[in-house]
Amino acid sequence: MAEPAQRILVVDDEPGIVKVVRKQLELTGFAVAVATDGVSGLAQAREARPDLVILDLMLPKLSGYDVSATLKQDAQTRHIPILMLTANARPTDEHTSRQHGADGYLTKPFALDDLLSRIRGLLAASASNG
Repeated sequence: MAEPAQRILVVDDEPGIVKVVRKQLELTGFAVAVATDGVSGLAQAREARPDLVILDLMLPKLSGYDVSATLKQDAQTRHIPILMLTANARPTDEHTSRQHGADGYLTKPFALDDLLSRIRGLLAASASNG
């Protein structure tokens, strides 16, 4: 019996980014869910417990910082790797993201190969941590 596809939650309010990321991830064999604001992203992460969350920083209703920090403070979701995917390219943004629990950081625009590489690295690290 084949293993189920790894599940990735994409939380981003930019339809173009969501479309490209979702299509590429699905073509690569991942199961993808989408949320377009921080509140629904947090709810979906808590309910579905994906294998990884791709999270924008600037979101309606609740920032990516707040979503990340909340997930990392919850014993049920703290193990989920979070990759920030954002247009914020200042070094302080990456530092602040990591302080709020992000495990990885990638700026827009991005190469799809870089995105997939970061995802695979975070998933591998998560699997080795138990």
